[in-house]
Amino acid sequence: MRSGYTPRRRVLETLNHREPDRVPIDLGGMLSTGIHAIAYAKLKEHLGLRGGAIRVLDTFQFLAIPEEPVLKFVWADVRPLIREPKEWRKWCLADGTECLVPYDFRPKLQADGSYVYTDSRGVTLRMPPKGYYFDMIRHPLSGAEDVGDLKKYDWDALVIREELPHWESLREMGERARKLYAKEYAVMFNFGGNVFEGAWALRGFSKFLADLIRRPHMAEFIMDKLVEVYEENFRIYMRYLKGYFDIVQVGDDLGHQEGPIIPPKIYRELVKPRHEELYSFIKRESGGAYLFMHSCGSIYTFIPDLIEIGVDIINPVQVSARDMDTKRLKEEFGDEIVFWGGGCDTQRILPLGTPDEVRDEVRRRISDLAPGGGFVFAQVHNIQPEVPPVNIVAMYEAVHEYGWYR
Repeated sequence: MRSGYTPRRRVLETLNHREPDRVPIDLGGMLSTGIHAIAYAKLKEHLGLRGGAIRVLDTFQFLAIPEEPVLKFVWADVRPLIREPKEWRKWCLADGTECLVPYDFRPKLQADGSYVYTDSRGVTLRMPPKGYYFDMIRHPLSGAEDVGDLKKYDWDALVIREELPHWESLREMGERARKLYAKEYAVMFNFGGNVFEGAWALRGFSKFLADLIRRPHMAEFIMDKLVEVYEENFRIYMRYLKGYFDIVQVGDDLGHQEGPIIPPKIYRELVKPRHEELYSFIKRESGGAYLFMHSCGSIYTFIPDLIEIGVDIINPVQVSARDMDTKRLKEEFGDEIVFWGGGCDTQRILPLGTPDEVRDEVRRRISDLAPGGGFVFAQVHNIQPEVPPVNIVAMYEAVHEYGWYR
């Protein structure tokens, strides 16, 4: 590379809507800019990278933790800050590849070859035989009939613990954060704080959407309790992590392929006030870190609302969804919000296109989103298991070629 910029300086210039030497690049800075472990193993083989280990921290999506040789190939400027296990154990992926998973991840093998487990929230998840991911199949609050039933749930169980068996303590996490920050990468604290998604994970998707319309008092109770828990968790984290990250990641999928999941009126009346409360709290307690919001789908309608409540960055910029044309988004909102993602369509182009089509896609998205800063390159969402490694390489070679400002 031909620059004296550090990764952190490059990203911060971009977040302030200025042009650094080149477009910053992210792979795995958070849990929607990563790569599935199967695709990661194929990429390592394609690049001739031997040794190391395929470690899977996110056992919901089965994302690999990118190792330094891969990150150097990518020119990745961002590093994630997320609690990590101290102990790992072996697991076999759907294609037979060996990986490591957290020691206490122990789903039960069923007679049909599927795996099932219940997480710390009481949500039950299932991976089908030879599956790539887990899906939620049972929700702990699905049977609640009134607020009285919701109050019986153990909300304190959602508060993080400073010490956990088989996992680093928060003190150890803080020490690791200090060392990571000192390396001059841009550091993203993977916090989560999902208000809308967290509520339907506990209640069930259909039931929670019905609550928003028919039983808003129940929906509000769940979201208020989640905001309360998230604020307490953030306070605890800040005892150890404050000052060692640049960006805080939150998320709530508000869109699907064709438009908003919920009517904008319902969002503005019921969800937005909770977002605003939590996001203001995070910015205040973090000392003004940049706020990164992950929201899939067609969210064009909500972007002015997100800007209003203090969101600095949106991701993944789902370019294949309705109203998510990158040129239009940049023209309308490029001075007020940073686009993190949208660099290559992951629904059609990256998995199914040719390397030349991938390069053309990357060049187009950089042309739309990069001028004036305010764009961090990542593919739209996680790189999926069947994406050819030649297409992954073509994507990064293209951003290395076309992503320079000067």
